Amino acid sequence: MNIKYADRMQKIKPSPIRALMHLVQQPGVISFAGGWPAPESLPMEELKEISKRVIANYGAAALQYSATEGYRPLLEVIAKRMNKFGIDVTADNVMITSGSQQLLDFVGKLFINEGDVVLCESPSYIGALGAFAGYCPKFVDVKMDEDGMNMEHLEECIKANPNAKFIYTIPDFQNPTGRSMSIEKRKTIVALSEKYNIPVVEDNPYYELRFEGERIPPIKSFDKTGMVIYFGSFSKTFCPGLRVGWVCCDPEIRSKFILIKQGADLHTSMLSQLFVYEFLTSYDFDKHVETIKHIYLKRRNAMVDTLEELLPEGFTCTRPQGGMFTWVKLREGLNSEEVFHKTVEQKVAFVPGDAFFPNGGDTNHIRLNYGTMTEAKIIEGITRFANVIKTL
Repeated sequence: MNIKYADRMQKIKPSPIRALMHLVQQPGVISFAGGWPAPESLPMEELKEISKRVIANYGAAALQYSATEGYRPLLEVIAKRMNKFGIDVTADNVMITSGSQQLLDFVGKLFINEGDVVLCESPSYIGALGAFAGYCPKFVDVKMDEDGMNMEHLEECIKANPNAKFIYTIPDFQNPTGRSMSIEKRKTIVALSEKYNIPVVEDNPYYELRFEGERIPPIKSFDKTGMVIYFGSFSKTFCPGLRVGWVCCDPEIRSKFILIKQGADLHTSMLSQLFVYEFLTSYDFDKHVETIKHIYLKRRNAMVDTLEELLPEGFTCTRPQGGMFTWVKLREGLNSEEVFHKTVEQKVAFVPGDAFFPNGGDTNHIRLNYGTMTEAKIIEGITRFANVIKTL
């Protein structure tokens, strides 16, 4: 065929994680690849009850079209929950989306013209890089420290790119490194945003999944001028298959997102929104999240302890205080792609690190998800992985 596609299609690459799906679903494969929550954390019995109640109580309205910005009572519950985390907002600051991944595409559509600069952590979330890439930006990598984005380097990058459109960050249990931004840096990034008039996109799907240490207020909580755009999601704390996320932002920015969503899918599934609303209002959501955190703490310990015990000298890994991922640095000279192919032969999957770097060029890291597999599977999988490392 001689079809003339848009030039932007040249920039859109397949997700490395999605490309692994055919591997991780094979029998016997221990997968540390995707960001899937623990299957046993999904509240099946409650969902059975909710499904009956939604149809009985809402009838045809549960299956109809809805407002683009979302179901108003759900907006109010989310706003109230965000108030608990120090973010002073109302329902008029919130819009429901089909997962926070949809918001990443919306941000690209809202801000990026071809050739515009996007400032982001290096490494950063594959899904965000892929969503932004469709709008043909220039990515400028900002160095990361153990406590998040390096603020001195960020300011240097802003000065070198004064027309940069936004700063993208995952401040809590960052995907892929598991690191969290310190409170001092959160205040600094807001100050830089105001000083240079550049928005901050705070992508925070793991915020509630802290199982160690003191909770740090979101970046948005320090925002007094409306420059911070906060993304949240129920995919990691409730059910990813429902595809319910939200954006919290200044009403002017929200109005732009509403226009974009009208052209994308009109509104998020009303049925999904009602499932989330009923769970939030009829059950103890905080207790449910505590159960998830307990699961992830045990699994993080199983993975990191086994890595530290079995990997040879020259390898390091992060020990996150929450979230779902640890970031492994390989010994110099080892290539993560080569390690991946050898490890898959032993029916263990992970994501090589190069894809997480906005401009590529790193073959010395890998990302492991400790959330999905049981402790026994984690220990077995890391043992296989360590054995491969030793042969290399």
